[in-house]
Amino acid sequence: MSTIQPIAGEDEKHPDIALVEQARSGDVSAFDTLVRKYERQVFRIAQHITQNREDAEDVMQDAFLKAYEKLDQFQGNSKFYTWLVRIAVNESLMRLRKRRTGKMVSIDEDVETEEGSVPRDLADWAPDPEQNYSQTQLAEILRKTIQGLPQGFRIVFVLRDVEGLSTEETAETLGLSIPAVKSRLLRARLQLRERLSRYFRRKKSPKATGVEK
Repeated sequence: MSTIQPIAGEDEKHPDIALVEQARSGDVSAFDTLVRKYERQVFRIAQHITQNREDAEDVMQDAFLKAYEKLDQFQGNSKFYTWLVRIAVNESLMRLRKRRTGKMVSIDEDVETEEGSVPRDLADWAPDPEQNYSQTQLAEILRKTIQGLPQGFRIVFVLRDVEGLSTEETAETLGLSIPAVKSRLLRARLQLRERLSRYFRRKKSPKATGVEK
């Protein structure tokens, strides 16, 4: 069993490294600590990719199980969380492929069309334009708009701007170059801004026309 090497550029080991080493030695409670630490983040990432709560729960369980089974493959050259996220992303994409192969239809499938598509059906899930937006409603609008991004852009956006991974960590997780991550992130942000602006303009226009006599 190999000893994990400290992450390059760090004088001290990350606390996760000690937990991984304990888990490798048979301490199940150490791995359980890692599960409790990261399960919410892994679930959120899986839900953003699969756009289905039940699939996200399955992905989260499968990702942690696979991580536990492959602990010996973790060399410590990156953060444990980055390594775990890579597993979760792969499991999520596999779940999507299985879903499409099984011809399961998602209610969000019309939103997630080819790259560059415009989410024509935003109005279908939108709140009534006459009501004020609460924080909950705004969060739901943002969530749905993120779901409408092309998959490649959405995953980069979620890892960088939602989960807070660095550009380097995102590139390593997805097997992309740093310039590719930056390009996708920029395009994702621009598309998100445009879609949100278009949505709120559309919701505001009925009010404006209703006031005019």
